[in-house]
Amino acid sequence: MTTPQHFRVAVLGSGFGGLGMAAQLVRAGEENFAVFEKADAVGGVWRDNTYPGAACDTQAHVYNYTFFPHLRVSKMFAGQDEMLGYQQQLRDAFGIEKHMHYNAEIVEARWVEEEAHWLISLANGEQYTSDFFIPAWGQLSEVKIPAWEGRDKFKGEQFHSAHWRHDVDLKGKKVISIGSAASAVQYVPFVAEEAGSLEVFQRSANYILPREQIEFTQEQLDTFEQHPETFEESRRAIHELREAGFERTRLNTGGQAEGAKESIDYLHSVIEDADLREKLTPTYEFGCKRILRTSAYYPTFLRDNVSLVTEGVSHFTENGIVTADGVEHEADVIIYATGFYSQNFQGNLNIIGRDGVTLAERWGTEDAEAFVGMSVDGFPNMFLMYGPNTNLNHNSVVTMLEIQQSYVKDVLAKTADLEKVSVDVRRERLDAFNEVLQAEMRGSAFSSDCSSWYKNSKGKVINNWSGTVEEYRDWAREFNADDYVVKSLSLVEA
Repeated sequence: MTTPQHFRVAVLGSGFGGLGMAAQLVRAGEENFAVFEKADAVGGVWRDNTYPGAACDTQAHVYNYTFFPHLRVSKMFAGQDEMLGYQQQLRDAFGIEKHMHYNAEIVEARWVEEEAHWLISLANGEQYTSDFFIPAWGQLSEVKIPAWEGRDKFKGEQFHSAHWRHDVDLKGKKVISIGSAASAVQYVPFVAEEAGSLEVFQRSANYILPREQIEFTQEQLDTFEQHPETFEESRRAIHELREAGFERTRLNTGGQAEGAKESIDYLHSVIEDADLREKLTPTYEFGCKRILRTSAYYPTFLRDNVSLVTEGVSHFTENGIVTADGVEHEADVIIYATGFYSQNFQGNLNIIGRDGVTLAERWGTEDAEAFVGMSVDGFPNMFLMYGPNTNLNHNSVVTMLEIQQSYVKDVLAKTADLEKVSVDVRRERLDAFNEVLQAEMRGSAFSSDCSSWYKNSKGKVINNWSGTVEEYRDWAREFNADDYVVKSLSLVEA
């Protein structure tokens, strides 16, 4: 029997989290690692989401790693092509390609107690082992389309925005777009220019702020490259501004009222029709759902070929959709902007920890939790990137990822000389962390009364971090062995 190839670290996924972790390993001098990617290229969501208008709604100067600044990004709110290009540059700059395993979907990761390592099985039957396992699968990778009655009967074209059908010509077609959140507000203006008619189905209105785009001149880009400190000054200013903006997500604060007023004032400045304005006005707390940034969405509804539908979907027919009021809406193409299974953190991967307990069993159907968003008791040497309660509403998640990667580097450095080491978070530390987090969450708009992907069906917020990025940094600044049970042959012998 062939012994599986062994790595000190196995990373799952090559999006921002996985590639950043790989780059950090290289920076730390660690070469014995592998990155397993189920697709045939790097990029994660920025590889997959190629819909028209796909762009980052966080300023590009903070949506990159401090150790690899995106000096020549052309716009402050960069498009999908530049986001993907940055990741490709990151891969090349740190020599990550030689560590990549493409078309390598991990289907099972099993902790082997006697060897203190993970046994990793791929869909193609290959197996590997690693001392440490770093899942970086993200929170928005598995698309969700509700199981509406008759959807399979529809004779036209239909697809999710994350799987955009570029071969489908929308010119002159009757198009229905279901959903009105982050992806929809970006592609709807482009679809409206092509379609003969476009009906936007909205379940609930969103708070939208205008996106003040900045296109950098050649002179500015040259300055950033020749004097990187100018780029860092911009990064710091934006980071501090967005950190201060976290106050807008706290309930009953002046900041929250200010944010809501700014959003509603913007809506009123664009939409004059009273009925349409009312339909586009949110009826929940500012910050309860993701706050969107776009200057192109509201003006789209001023076009003659665009209409807003707020009645719920009843069922599908061969020709389109019947809404709850009994009206049939005919369509040639239906596009779904219906979101993702954001709380299925492990996807279809079977992770088996100590005593044969699976991560699905440990978490239950929708109660994912982790110490500082990274460690789960009973799953030694496993550290999640962008795990439970590490999503943000106010700032760049890439900054959160960099904090997590530095934490993992510290774990690796402090256990480097230990043979067959296992690092397992203490349950009481995880519970204490979550008690503080959820107590803080009670004062957050994230916990208020609306339906959002931040919360599980019981209303518990399991996706978002409860504070600022700097408050998270205080929690995860360094690895503290007292938070964990650390075992190894070296310690036993000592």
